[in-house]
Amino acid sequence: MTAPATTPDPDASAPSPQGELSTLVQEANDGGISYQRMAERSKSLPKQFFQKLVKHPPAKPPNPEQMQAIAVAIGKSLNRVKEAVASQWLEYEATELAGYDEEVRIIVGHLAGKPKADLLRWRMMIEADERARRESE
Repeated sequence: MTAPATTPDPDASAPSPQGELSTLVQEANDGGISYQRMAERSKSLPKQFFQKLVKHPPAKPPNPEQMQAIAVAIGKSLNRVKEAVASQWLEYEATELAGYDEEVRIIVGHLAGKPKADLLRWRMMIEADERARRESE
């Protein structure tokens, strides 16, 4: 009976568990920021925190203080880190409504999560209003 010369690494063949935040940290590391440097920049998180976040993300998302420290450590905005956390742990995709006033944001927020039939009805009402306005001008 023969044995392989080296024991295969069980993690080597497993698919990567990376989510969006893990990817952001990995990209920062690939870009030249070592895990040790991330720890130093964060001022509160150890090097192992960043390593585990990439290789074996925890079941629980980082808390707000940790998110702030991660943002500083990897040189990203806190909003970007929060979006990545929401995506990785909550499967939530954030959409930015830049350039719109508060009224539009309220309307979009109100319609979020509505059934397709309701969205179609609202869209038809808005489009009918726009047509009526154009025709009256």
